[in-house]
Amino acid sequence: MSLRFNANPDERRSKLIHTIHQNGFVRIIEAHNGLSALVGETASVEYKGQTITYDGFWESSLTDSASKGLPDAEIVGNPSRIHTINEILSVTSKPMIVDGDTGGSDVQFEYFVRDLDRLGVSAVIIEDKVFPKRNSLDASANQTLEDPDSFARKIARGRDARTTDVFMVIARLESLIAGLGVEDAILRAKKYIEAGVDGIMIHSKQDTPDEVLSFVSLFDELCKEIDNRPVLVCVPTTYNLITDVELAKYGFDVIIHANHLLRASHKAMLETAESILSSDRGFESEPWCAPLPKIFNQVGFDQVKSKDREASKTQQISVVIPAAGKDPIFSMLPKSLIEINGKPILKHQIETIRKVGINQIVVIKGHEANQFEQFDDNQVIYCDNKEYSETHSVHSLFCASDYIKKGFVLAFSDILFTDDILRWLVDTEEDIVLAVDNSYRYHKHEIDKNLDLVVTREGRTRHHRSLFPVKRKVEIISMGKNVAIEKANYEFTGLAYFSAEGARIANKIYSDCVNNANGSFYESDSFAKATISDFVQEIINRGFSVYGLEVYKGWMEVHNHSDVDIAAKELQSSLLGTDND
Repeated sequence: MSLRFNANPDERRSKLIHTIHQNGFVRIIEAHNGLSALVGETASVEYKGQTITYDGFWESSLTDSASKGLPDAEIVGNPSRIHTINEILSVTSKPMIVDGDTGGSDVQFEYFVRDLDRLGVSAVIIEDKVFPKRNSLDASANQTLEDPDSFARKIARGRDARTTDVFMVIARLESLIAGLGVEDAILRAKKYIEAGVDGIMIHSKQDTPDEVLSFVSLFDELCKEIDNRPVLVCVPTTYNLITDVELAKYGFDVIIHANHLLRASHKAMLETAESILSSDRGFESEPWCAPLPKIFNQVGFDQVKSKDREASKTQQISVVIPAAGKDPIFSMLPKSLIEINGKPILKHQIETIRKVGINQIVVIKGHEANQFEQFDDNQVIYCDNKEYSETHSVHSLFCASDYIKKGFVLAFSDILFTDDILRWLVDTEEDIVLAVDNSYRYHKHEIDKNLDLVVTREGRTRHHRSLFPVKRKVEIISMGKNVAIEKANYEFTGLAYFSAEGARIANKIYSDCVNNANGSFYESDSFAKATISDFVQEIINRGFSVYGLEVYKGWMEVHNHSDVDIAAKELQSSLLGTDND
């Protein structure tokens, strides 16, 4: 899933202030590495008909330090912080606010602002303490505040270092933490606003919100007095009985849940570790552990496996094109070598097949086999059907038996098709799938053709026009050229996919029919003369499932000279697979 989320720096940087203006406030969750950020990116709940999610991330110095096994005392330097920030940004799309501690020296802060702005971070929050700071929630720590005028100068220098106007520098007031009261916080807020600060964060370690709410009242009066109201931020870690919605009603624009994911993970890790020790095995620890498939899915491993499987499949399977037969309409040429817009049908097919990533293409020669020599493509494998005049397409297909064991696509030699249809076939999970089309009833130039018609268990869809191609799968129960048109649901397009298992089934049935089939074979005089439709019907009758992948548009058969002209116009206009009317 990590590749699924992304945002360029400009888009991400402006998201924070845009969401505040749009929604009234933002709800921010702490993240300390890529995995915790993915949790924050995807977490959602349904509440009163609405989907509630987090609006962005807080990259906390506390959780960043703790995740590295270090105390929160400005020990982790900016390069390490930037590394963590990059790790989070690379797998997410939501805006980020960074905890800048005290900001360091004025020069250090300037460079830190420049780096964060460049990366697409939306804001940095620095606290008005003397370097090196101590964590605000540590009751035993001595909280020494910075001179407000010096801190105001640091704010101004940080803002001057920005490269964009939307990046925000926010001042964190530590007056309440240090026990100096609301009046000191308001005094400092005024100086920082006059220095150009973009936001004010008021911090408190009390277990009720009374202190911060009293600040809000005086803050609103101050903002009216100076006619400037920066963004207002709170971190309700200790006063956590008040809801985010309530805080927003009091006037907070940004509400940060600052360390919950790290604390939750630490508790689960500790309980899991102790459980394994006490039980002398891992079984009892499972309740604290997410299933591995869930982790794989969260970090995008499922996508990697899916792409690997897809790549592996296209590298292993073949496309087999039986092109051995003689067509009385085009008797002087193998049908596969008929030119459309100066290019043989076979060349059109090969170009489409390679777009999908399938490199092994097997062509079965027979009639006028020597003419394929002029078709120079050393990556095409040729097999000979020397009995082409006494056999049909099934025999031609199994002339390529050495190349179909790992799965294959069958493509008739007289069809043009788009790469989309081929991809859909290869992507199916069933073992034997035929591309079928229900629009044959509406093409007047095809009505007199002897079509391979298909009857399905589900019936066909009732519409024949669609804005988008259809990818519905249906189960085939019968097919052939003698199927009554009023009973048929689809036409077989001449494209079919057989997985490795499908190929095994087909090969076994073929061998059995070679040894045992006598007399006529479905619509053919003998098994030697069997068509693909005959053979598929035999597969179905033996109890194996064969599916149809419903397609509409994106292919056509070259049946006669009129079709050559139609195809030429379609290809010339780049409209193969689209409506021309």
